[in-house]
Amino acid sequence: MSLNLSLARTLFHRDLIGSKTLSVDSAGIASNADKSQKLSCELALGIARALGTPQGGEKLNGQSSGQNFEEAVSAFLSETFPALSALRPGRWNVINVGSSRRGHSLSQYEPYRHLDELAAAIIETPALAAILGNSYDISPDVLVVRQPIGQQELNDSGIVVDGVASYSPLLAHNQSSAIIHAVVSCKWTLRSDRAQNARSEALNLIRNRKGRTPHIVVVTGEPTPSRLSSLALGTGDIDTVYHFALPELIAATQASGNEEAVKTLDTLVTGQRLRDIADLPLDLAI
Repeated sequence: MSLNLSLARTLFHRDLIGSKTLSVDSAGIASNADKSQKLSCELALGIARALGTPQGGEKLNGQSSGQNFEEAVSAFLSETFPALSALRPGRWNVINVGSSRRGHSLSQYEPYRHLDELAAAIIETPALAAILGNSYDISPDVLVVRQPIGQQELNDSGIVVDGVASYSPLLAHNQSSAIIHAVVSCKWTLRSDRAQNARSEALNLIRNRKGRTPHIVVVTGEPTPSRLSSLALGTGDIDTVYHFALPELIAATQASGNEEAVKTLDTLVTGQRLRDIADLPLDLAI
């Protein structure tokens, strides 16, 4: 299966423009800009123009923009990551949790299957909620999961387990649930509360797992370097933040002449905290 990553990136942007998620209104304000901030408007418009966004469209409401962005990210990963099977073999699925995130959607998958039991225990003993809070209630946007390996796959690979390895969740004869490889949080724009929510969710994913930690990443269309830094700076929770159009953002920031914004963005990129959407499928192959 071949993959043209540049083409996939272009189609991702066309998807966002076609769904009106990325648009420019008659006043020249891009849909991912904070119209109360001059720099945000300038950078967002620079990105939109570089991506060929026509002017005159209406901005969608926040819920529609967020949903469309999730769907576009999910479609991009569905198109690209499974095509990297030569780098990361496996049977992969990309799931846009979307409206089905109600309930404990993570509990369907390894290493979070125990969360269903925890939720049931809290229903039976409400006092536990006061102790645990909502740290077990995680609502992901997009999941990348791997199906466990069946006996035929083992045979075809020349692998003989012969009665051992009786507990590994990778083997289908031990358990049948898909295994979470990555949790992708999608934020079309960033405000301080959204950045904090992403960090809290990442910490909850780390604390509540019974097994290895999945890749934990955020994809965003936020144009302002200072807001990106509120999420991307620091380590210990989110692996990496991915921008939907990083080269275009860098060009727009340099053209703005805002030295502080240029410096902040350079710190994020050279510090390996901010990458482009095209880097994401390759990073997931690590």
